[in-house]
Amino acid sequence: MSSTPASSRIPIVPLRASGIASLHDENDAAPSESAYADLVRRQLALLGEDPDREGLVRTPERVAKAMDFLTGGYGMTLEDVVGSALFEEEHENMVMVRDIELYSLCEHHMLPFFGKAHIAYIPNGKIVGLSKLPRIVDIFARRLQVQERLTEQVAKAIEEVLAPRGVGVVIEAFHMCMMMRGVEKQNSRTITSALRGVFRDDAKTRDEFLRLAYSSAR
Repeated sequence: MSSTPASSRIPIVPLRASGIASLHDENDAAPSESAYADLVRRQLALLGEDPDREGLVRTPERVAKAMDFLTGGYGMTLEDVVGSALFEEEHENMVMVRDIELYSLCEHHMLPFFGKAHIAYIPNGKIVGLSKLPRIVDIFARRLQVQERLTEQVAKAIEEVLAPRGVGVVIEAFHMCMMMRGVEKQNSRTITSALRGVFRDDAKTRDEFLRLAYSSAR
């Protein structure tokens, strides 16, 4: 890992209210999941449903398990995900992994948004195992999110891990909160980017990255 000062590092797990159990508390998983299921049961009743009817009787437990998975990023750290997959290497050209599928939950409506991330970096003496880049995306995508923050968090995490000469991240996603409700625009896609180092400061490098990233747009 790089020697980034602790004060400038991104928080891996947001602070939680004191005394409130989390689905991701390692020593309290079952009681927390049960408590979440109780909330879902109450929600079904508030919607006018009968939580005891055959099709819904196990829904609260299923929803609790699904949310445990979909927000699993709160229990993940960069150290756990990257591990020892850092390698000394003098490669000086762009490394890019494109079309990384991502699924997240909008923090405003808790509805899904989904799409692809395109990540590139220029090494500065170190490279990381390619499979670790999608795993870094998952750390932050599997939380309640906004796409703008997710893009920045992925870029900052790669900076922390590799201290590269530059990092570029582009995310393109469809948001169900725009498609299922509100403006109900089915074909709108949100694109965000975060550029660091030479990707921000060198026009030629920036243009190469953006051309490669946006060439995947369907």
